[in-house]
Amino acid sequence: MSRYERNILIKEIGELGQHKLKNARVLVCGAGGLGSGVLINLMGLGVGNIGIVDNDKVELSNLNRQYVHKMSTLGQEKVISAKNFINDFNPQINVMPYKIRLDKDNAQELFLSYDIIIDCFDNYYSKFVLSDTVIKTNKILIHGGVEEFCGQVCVIKKGSACLACFVPELYNCSKDIKIKTGIASPTVSTIASIQAMEALKIIINKGEVLYNTMLFYDGLGEHFRKIKLEKNKKCPSCAHFN
Repeated sequence: MSRYERNILIKEIGELGQHKLKNARVLVCGAGGLGSGVLINLMGLGVGNIGIVDNDKVELSNLNRQYVHKMSTLGQEKVISAKNFINDFNPQINVMPYKIRLDKDNAQELFLSYDIIIDCFDNYYSKFVLSDTVIKTNKILIHGGVEEFCGQVCVIKKGSACLACFVPELYNCSKDIKIKTGIASPTVSTIASIQAMEALKIIINKGEVLYNTMLFYDGLGEHFRKIKLEKNKKCPSCAHFN
């Protein structure tokens, strides 16, 4: 109660909302830049059960934006570095590390243990695996992406527009294609905070969630804009599942 007093003082959260956060089960896919920001916000909110998926190790080039890692964890598995960071902050948070490469064969079984999936991956193939699987398993996906000074967030569930509705031309891309661009750390922090805010709203059932809406952020212009997404009846993904 003392740790999360400032959360509980918010009328939309209160004690009931804080208990919902404690019991929530959130899977963060990617422990890099976006994943770091999302994890920091989730542990600050008091989300009690957090899964982390990542198959990489901490590298020096990660440290400009991946705040859950540090010099002393260089070469360590990212999921272990992130778990230790969270449990140093609050040992009562149940953190499950998954050092795996998420794909179509293992995603569905993994998702069954979680209510909300947060997309912090850096490649299109994995992002579409997440989008497809939340529709199959009737879960909720909070998509995020960043590049240089810009980023985007939307929320996907069964019946809403999915990621392939938005960019169908990328749906069948190779798993070997990675999104490698420059990234300014404040961009990552901004988008990760918005993803965590969407998770909070879903867990406490308050506010307007970004279903069928893509929120874009332009850091250089310092402005946001929303684009309404519509389901594509010929979508290569969700047209087969809905």
